[in-house]
Amino acid sequence: MIKTTTLTVDNKKLCGLVVDLPKAPLVAIIAPKGYLMCGYLNIATAEKLGQAAAVVRGVKSVEDALNKKISAVTKQARKLGIKRGMLVREALKKLV
Repeated sequence: MIKTTTLTVDNKKLCGLVVDLPKAPLVAIIAPKGYLMCGYLNIATAEKLGQAAAVVRGVKSVEDALNKKISAVTKQARKLGIKRGMLVREALKKLV
């Protein structure tokens, strides 16, 4: 099953996505300048594609992700000011 949710950050609408998979859900938040995703994200591929992306681990929902810390970022995400250890809710402000 796929569940979507709308988040508002700095008056911009973002798309939260949860895909129920057999052992753990895939969780992503898509913003205008990039995205955050659970550990399913291959950070090397996102880097190769020049995307602003960050990884958050151990989440089961979009709401759960908002208070977790980022564990990996691409170079493009770093250029926007996103860092490892930053809370997802703070990083999203840099992606709108």
